[in-house]
Amino acid sequence: MGRAYQNRKESMAKTSDAKAKVYSKYGRVIYVCAKEGGPDPDGNLALRSLIERAKKDQVPSHVIEKAIKKAEGGGGEDFSVARYEGFGPGGCMVIVDCLTDNPNRTFGDVRQCFTKTKCKIGTEGAVSHMFDHSCIFVFAADDEEKALEALLMADVDVSDIESDEGKITVFAPHTDYFKARQALSEAFEGVDFEVDEIQFLPRGNTPVSGDDVEMFEKFLDMLNDLDDVQNVYHDAELVVSS
Repeated sequence: MGRAYQNRKESMAKTSDAKAKVYSKYGRVIYVCAKEGGPDPDGNLALRSLIERAKKDQVPSHVIEKAIKKAEGGGGEDFSVARYEGFGPGGCMVIVDCLTDNPNRTFGDVRQCFTKTKCKIGTEGAVSHMFDHSCIFVFAADDEEKALEALLMADVDVSDIESDEGKITVFAPHTDYFKARQALSEAFEGVDFEVDEIQFLPRGNTPVSGDDVEMFEKFLDMLNDLDDVQNVYHDAELVVSS
C-alpha cells in the first residue's frame, strides 16, 4: 500500500476542530465506553485507549474525569451507536458515525445535511462495502519484523505493515484491535502510540471538482456542527483548479 496512513488520512474527515466540540464529543464517547466496559482503565482497554487519545488532543482532565464519574453513577443518558451511509457532492461515498440518545432526531438532522447539499442518504451497507473497517497503530520504532512477529504470534490478521522514517504503521481488521494493541504493547515496552484508532478507510478515491468542492466543504461543516456526529469518513479527493 505504501505510506498508507499518511496518504489515506487525507481522505478521512474528522469532526470539528473547535475545542468545545472536541471536548463534548470525547466526553460522550468516554462516558459510553466507561458505562459499557467499566470505569477502571486498567480493566477496560478501550477506555484506556480513549483516555490516552483524549489527552493527546489536549482534552482537560476534568472533562475526562467528569465523564467517568457520570458513568460510575449508573444514571445519565442512554446513548446508542447510529451509522448512516450515502453519497456526497460529486458522487463521493460517505459514512457518518454518531452517538445518540434520540435516533429519530439524529437521523433527521443527518438527512437534512444530505438534502440541503443535494446529496443522497442511502440504506445500511450502501457504501460501507467500499471501505475497510480497520484498526490503525502508528508508533516510533524501526523493527518491522519484530512487530509483525508479535502480531502473528497473537493471531492478528495483519492487513498491512510498513516502516518509514523511524515509524511503524500497522493495519488490521477492527475485530483484532485489542489483540493487536496488547501484542504491540508487550513487544515494545513503553510504546507511545501516535495513532491508535479504528477507522473506515476507503479502498479508492472519488475525484470531487468544480462547484462540488465548495458544496462538499459545506456538507462536512454541517455534519461537524451536529453534536451527535462523532466521525465522518469519505473517499473524496478534492481537485482544486489553480
